[in-house]
Amino acid sequence: MSELTFYTNPMSRGRVVRWMLEELAIPYDLKVMAFGPGMKTPEYLAINPMGKVPAIRHGDMVVTEVAAICAYLADRFPEKQLAPAVNSPERGPYYRWLFFMAGPFEMATSAKAYDWRIDDDNVQAVGSGRLDDVIQTLEQTLAKGPYICGEQFTAADVLVSSYLWWEMMQKNLPSRQVFQDYVNHMESRPAAKRANQLDDELAEQMNVATA
Repeated sequence: MSELTFYTNPMSRGRVVRWMLEELAIPYDLKVMAFGPGMKTPEYLAINPMGKVPAIRHGDMVVTEVAAICAYLADRFPEKQLAPAVNSPERGPYYRWLFFMAGPFEMATSAKAYDWRIDDDNVQAVGSGRLDDVIQTLEQTLAKGPYICGEQFTAADVLVSSYLWWEMMQKNLPSRQVFQDYVNHMESRPAAKRANQLDDELAEQMNVATA
């Protein structure tokens, strides 16, 4: 049994964490959770009271929320160099983009997806601001390349690339060339390919099992 247990569903944000785990190339136990009652059992609610995936248990430590899991894993395995050094000038941008994607980006794209109102009357109170500003901010940064924090691939790239890919696919974000080029670059990584293959195969197995 591995020290790390990964709770996920292949049709969830757990795919982001799977990619992170494949980048780390560490052993882990997989616990596949079906949507519905299976995520609301007392046993799983003791792991995540929200009844959501992904989550990890690492020894006695439980971590939920995608950005938090990615940040935790990067810091827990510093030899994998998936986070800038604590005293590095890139550490600030690294934190910035992790929280930007989990906060303003996800809020603004969700507002687009569900037609929530963000306009002159409430934009100052809404933490995400306008979607156009979110898009412009990311576009300006990614144009500098090659990675979101400069010259080093980090856990922030796992998060940024995954969320960009999803929102472009869902048509909540324009497929601008800089976004496409960045996502294609990140998705070409061997760990990203392995993670996608593993989750695609798992999704197919689950569909067959429930058919």
